[in-house]
Amino acid sequence: MKISDPEGYLESLRGLKRDVFVLGERCDNTVDHPLLRPSANAVAESYNVGDEPEAPQLLFVKSHLTGKEISRFTHIHQSVEDLVDKVLMQRMLGRRTGTCFQRCVGMDGFNALYSVTYECDQAHGTPYHNRFKDYLEWVQDMNIVVEGAMTDVKGDRGLRPGDQPDPDMFVHVVDRTPMGIVVRGAKAHQTGALNSHEILVMPTMSMREGEEDYAVSFAIPADSQGITFVLGRQPSDTRKLEGSPLDVGNPGYGSQEALVIFDDVFVPNERVFMCGETDQSGKVVERFASFHRQSYGGCKVGVGDVLIGAAQLAAEYQGVQTASHVRDKITEMVHLNETMFCCGIACSSRGCETAAGNYEVDSLLANICKLNVTRFPFEITRLAQDIAGGLIVTTPSQKDFDNPEIAPYLEKYLKGRKDVPTLDRIKIMRFIENLTVGCGAAAYLTESMHGAGSPQAQRIAISRLVDLNEKKELAKRISRIS
Repeated sequence: MKISDPEGYLESLRGLKRDVFVLGERCDNTVDHPLLRPSANAVAESYNVGDEPEAPQLLFVKSHLTGKEISRFTHIHQSVEDLVDKVLMQRMLGRRTGTCFQRCVGMDGFNALYSVTYECDQAHGTPYHNRFKDYLEWVQDMNIVVEGAMTDVKGDRGLRPGDQPDPDMFVHVVDRTPMGIVVRGAKAHQTGALNSHEILVMPTMSMREGEEDYAVSFAIPADSQGITFVLGRQPSDTRKLEGSPLDVGNPGYGSQEALVIFDDVFVPNERVFMCGETDQSGKVVERFASFHRQSYGGCKVGVGDVLIGAAQLAAEYQGVQTASHVRDKITEMVHLNETMFCCGIACSSRGCETAAGNYEVDSLLANICKLNVTRFPFEITRLAQDIAGGLIVTTPSQKDFDNPEIAPYLEKYLKGRKDVPTLDRIKIMRFIENLTVGCGAAAYLTESMHGAGSPQAQRIAISRLVDLNEKKELAKRISRIS
């Protein structure tokens, strides 16, 4: 059944029968588990039209495959305008949730594989592109969540996939049959894995001759036999088990990551989009990386909007909003946030059409965007903590505020401005804590650093993409050097 609203999405997760482990125990119902429900709520917002006037245009688009209205998260970009609207949608949802809404990796994987499968067919006579379009059309019709899985566990980082003592450190083919393939390995740091209906696997690096078994891409239902999920821990995550909205900081929304293990999983041929074409594997990695580095110019900016608002509130609640140094810090936070947004829009606006007909971003500018994202949120966070003060990590618990013996003292001594309720001040402190050192920091800070590749990956890409010879010729011409 097609998913059309947030409640329908949540109900669809309840129908999945998967092997999931949370804090060492099996979890049969992820959507209603208190550790996981906030992350499911964040994904559910992608099914919610919401109140923003621009939301319908950003969330929905016409499919180039069927002409039907579909979620933009399942769309193949058909123009520069599509690329820009993607970034605007991501900023909007970041502003709604204050966290990661987890559908971007699948969307970026779709758009990378769309062009690569086309080019692979042209080079090798393979049937991947039509297979992929058939799969995508089904995803669009059902409006399901597909998790993009690229990052392998990698083992010894100094060794190639085929040189690992344990070959399972990279997802690889262990058997080929007339009906399909069998794969083994694991994907790490999988954002939104427990909130997804399908898993779209891609190679984690450019493979070489002799590494054909590792040059594999496929899609598989999340509840397929042989797949195991292990939830990753986040700072202060067990606060969600205490039933205290105040102590959580962001009680409605969150994110999650998991280790996804493939133990001899069978993949039918119609779900295989690459199998052994080593010369095409690097294209998937590079194009996915560019799309996902573009994404961070939207989603992290939206979360930054919320953190800037929280810092401004903290200043006002404490009566320091007119201090010049506070105004300067808020201005600097805005400057850094909008700079990231500018990069996301710039790489989108300079996108171009591929041989397959879809549109890709400017890769150089996408890498510039992401390299800024590895820095600026950390400075925005530092400034927010500076404005808020030490109370973000010394605030008493909700149980203390509920205790009639000490609550009057807390109301008295933790008050800021007299016209602001003490608990309002405490709520904004807890929210800043969540985004800067708590659960929310995993999605805002650690993702900013390592999601879509760590800073060195962007530096390598930038050094490869920039045309230094052209710049030298400009200097020589103006300097009249022959």
